[in-house]
Amino acid sequence: MKFFKIGSLPNLISLGRLILVPAIISLIAAHRWKEAFICFIIAGASDALDGWIAKTFDLRTQLGAYLDPLADKALIVSIYVALAITDVIPATIAILVVARDVMIIGAFIVSRLLDKRLEVRPLLISKLNTLIQILFAALVLSVEAFGVHKGAWFDVSLYAVAGLALASLGAYLSQWIRHMSA
Repeated sequence: MKFFKIGSLPNLISLGRLILVPAIISLIAAHRWKEAFICFIIAGASDALDGWIAKTFDLRTQLGAYLDPLADKALIVSIYVALAITDVIPATIAILVVARDVMIIGAFIVSRLLDKRLEVRPLLISKLNTLIQILFAALVLSVEAFGVHKGAWFDVSLYAVAGLALASLGAYLSQWIRHMSA
């Protein structure tokens, strides 16, 4: 029974990523930037690793289909909120990242409550959005960890994160509206 394979390696890696989230946030709060950066890189690498293992060795489970994105969202949302609270990034970016996820999750819940179940399948724009959010967070943490100057790339990256978050939200909401109208 694939659903209850909590002990499968990809699921254990996703659980490990979830466990890293409070550690990373604590390190950010303590301004221990190098350690936060290293833990974040480990968490990011674990995301790629668990997906590769699940696909390559056919270890995909229904639990993993929920656990992996949950770990991703917990990591991204927490990092952006922590970076905003420590005044490393503008609060508006953190609010946008969090609001996007809350709206998508809210739409999914409404679909289930109205018995119009929606299949959970990430869109290409969403995957790009997640990649850019992770890369931006890694860059910001590396700037803080190694004292690199924030140049023009920082502002360009902020706009890229904001633009992709909005584009991804628009794509999901458009899909959800079509689904709910059918």
